[in-house]
Amino acid sequence: MFRLCLLLTLCLTPSFVYAQQQEDVNPPPPQAPATQVEPGSEASALKAVKDYSLIDLILSAGIIGHSIILLSVVSVALMIEHLLVIREKVLMPPGFADEVVKNLNEGKWNEAIKLCRDETSVLGIVLSAGLKECDIGWDSVEKAAEDAVAEQAARLYRKTEYLNLIGNIAPMLGLLGTVVGLVIAFHDMANLEGYQQRAGDLAGGIYLALITTVEGLIVAIPSLGAYAIFNNRIAVLVAETTYIAEQVLRPVKKRLTKPR
Repeated sequence: MFRLCLLLTLCLTPSFVYAQQQEDVNPPPPQAPATQVEPGSEASALKAVKDYSLIDLILSAGIIGHSIILLSVVSVALMIEHLLVIREKVLMPPGFADEVVKNLNEGKWNEAIKLCRDETSVLGIVLSAGLKECDIGWDSVEKAAEDAVAEQAARLYRKTEYLNLIGNIAPMLGLLGTVVGLVIAFHDMANLEGYQQRAGDLAGGIYLALITTVEGLIVAIPSLGAYAIFNNRIAVLVAETTYIAEQVLRPVKKRLTKPR
């Protein structure tokens, strides 16, 4: 047994020594040390900026950014108001035209005029303006109704112009905030020493300065889109109102234009 163990030891020793010699001849490649971020480098500046939360980024935009946020609130309020007002049921109440036509066909002109005078919708205002000129003639009725339609359409278009205004002002404010932020960032960089410090801090400053541009675009794109949609809707509803007013005033036209 002792001779067997001695024999195994003598056989394994050369291979073990050879393996150790191979490790000494071909040492393992050294591992690259972990990269440490220098305090003034660009990576450190970007890492510091990444630590900002969404609220921190919004607050970092300053007075100009807060003005853009205020414009966004106004824009949303206008969109909701237009959704509630620029509707077919509001501009042309259901059943109103039929009731006016019924009174006119029955000869109840005073009731029809009073009904239109009490109605504050666009259709009621147009019909009221036309019926007031019945004593003068059909040409005056038609002209008064057309003028009322044009006036009401202009009033509705003026309401949507505020969305167009916000859509144009918001990106300009965002660009102004970015330019001001860049001016401040470059001014601060001029007082620092070292190229790496300047590049790193400048990257973080530009990142924060661009926040106002993003805010301005986020406000402008929906505002301009809503402006176009509401304008198209007003055009359609005004055309329908004009058509319904012509149908309602047809008994008036027959009465005022019939030969005597």
